[in-house]
Amino acid sequence: MPATTAHISVARLKTIGFWLVKILLAALFLFTGGAKLAGLPAVVDVFERVGFGQWFRYFTALLELGGAALLLWPSTTAFGALLLTIVSVGAFLAQLLVLHEDIIHTIVMAVILGAIVWMHRNQLRIRRS
Repeated sequence: MPATTAHISVARLKTIGFWLVKILLAALFLFTGGAKLAGLPAVVDVFERVGFGQWFRYFTALLELGGAALLLWPSTTAFGALLLTIVSVGAFLAQLLVLHEDIIHTIVMAVILGAIVWMHRNQLRIRRS
């Protein structure tokens, strides 16, 4: 097999893998954002314990849904990943300081999303006319 064919196959596999990660992350945040908007009792209870009020549940849901959509749109992937990284850091802080529950998942999400931001950092540059 010529080197160029192998290189193309590896590049294609990387692209497919990257899209799978983005789709899985987007699906996760669509699910959690939807659960917040639906007002599932467990989610309502979590936001009661956090203490900011239920408006914060709706605000967080909108951030998650918007971030998931931005993550999947190629020209806004960095913005979506950055927004969802911020949401993950907020969830980490809530888990650590108030809820005293699992923080590992929030760390893993923030690291993966941070890596996506880094890979697409050129989208975050300010363009001057």
